[in-house]
Amino acid sequence: MRGVVFPGNRKIEYLEVPDPTPGPLDVVIEMKASGMCGTDLQNYRRPLDQPAYMPSLIGRPPIAGHEPAGIVCAVGSAVPAQLARVGQRVMVHHYQGCNACAHCRTGWQQLCRNVQPMVRVYGNNDDGGHAPYLKVPANTVVTLPDSLSFEAGAAIACGTGTAYQALRRMHLSAADTIAIFGQGPVGLSATQFARAMNARVIAIDTNEQRLEHARRLGADVAFAPSGDGDVAEAILELTGGQGVDKSLETSGAASARSAAIRAAKTWGTCCFVGEGGEVRINVSPELLRRQMTVMGSWTFSTTGQAECAAFVAAKGLDVGQLYTHRWTLDRAEEAYRLFDQGVGGKGVFLL
Repeated sequence: MRGVVFPGNRKIEYLEVPDPTPGPLDVVIEMKASGMCGTDLQNYRRPLDQPAYMPSLIGRPPIAGHEPAGIVCAVGSAVPAQLARVGQRVMVHHYQGCNACAHCRTGWQQLCRNVQPMVRVYGNNDDGGHAPYLKVPANTVVTLPDSLSFEAGAAIACGTGTAYQALRRMHLSAADTIAIFGQGPVGLSATQFARAMNARVIAIDTNEQRLEHARRLGADVAFAPSGDGDVAEAILELTGGQGVDKSLETSGAASARSAAIRAAKTWGTCCFVGEGGEVRINVSPELLRRQMTVMGSWTFSTTGQAECAAFVAAKGLDVGQLYTHRWTLDRAEEAYRLFDQGVGGKGVFLL
C-alpha cells in the first residue's frame, strides 16, 4: 500500500509499504476517513536539517494521519470479541502507553510515564491513517455509532473530541456564557458543542470566514479584535461589565490567552487547549483577587472519545459542517499546501 509521509520542507512523499497484518493483540482497520490536524503542520513545515516533531519509533518515516476512522478488517488471535470484531465501525484513540499504569488503565494512555523513549502516537512516531490500512493495538479502537459518518469519527478522534473534553472539564451548562478564542477546527467544534449545551456563545477570531462559519454553527456573537481595541474589554461590554462565566482558548496565542483570563468574571473559569507558547499573568489582580480557576486540557481518554461520539449522535449534530475540504490521498500535496496557507477550514481524506 501507499501512505503519505512528511519528509520536511513542506514536501509530501508517498511511501510503499506492505499491507499490515495484525499481531496477536492488534487489529487492522480499512481506512474510510483520515482527518488533517494543525499538529500535522509541525512535521510538514520543519526544515530538512531539523528533527521531526516526534522521532520515529519504527526505523523509517511514519505514515501521517492521527485522526483515523474506518472498519475493522482483521483481528489478532488474542483479541477478545468484546474488544474488537471484523466489520466493526471504529475510531482510533491514537496513543499507546504501557497499558499497566493508572493513566493507561483509565484510558489516558497519552499521560503514561512508563514507556521509553515516549508514548506511541499513531500518525506521528508510528504509522497513522493516511493510507488504505492501519494496524493498531485493539485497545485503541473506539466504536463509532452507526448514525455517525466516518468523517465525523475522524473529527472526534482529535480536534472535536478535544473541544468536547474541555467543555466537560469546565462543567459548561445552559446557565453559562462562554467566550471561545480561535475558530479553527477545535474552536468551531467547541462553538457547535457549547451551543448544543444551550450556553450563550461568543466567538473570537481574526479571520472573517471562520467567524461566519462560527455563526452558522450557532455562535450568538462572533467578532474579530479591532486594531486598537482590547478583546477582553469588548467582551466585558457584551456582558454588562461582568465578564463571561467560562472562556476557552484554542489558538495558543499569548495575547488570546491573556484576554481569555481577563474576559472571565470573578469566580470564572478559563481553559487553555491551544498548544505551545507562553503567557504572562499578573497574578494578584487577574487570578487571586478574582478567585479565578485556570486549567489546561489535553485531548481526551478512550471513554471521553466514546462519550463525545454518543453526545454527537444523541444531539443529532452535523459534525461534517466543520469540513470545508474533502480529498483523496492522491491529492495530499495540494491538500497540505492549502492547509499550510490557511485556506478554508478543516480537511479530511476519504478513502
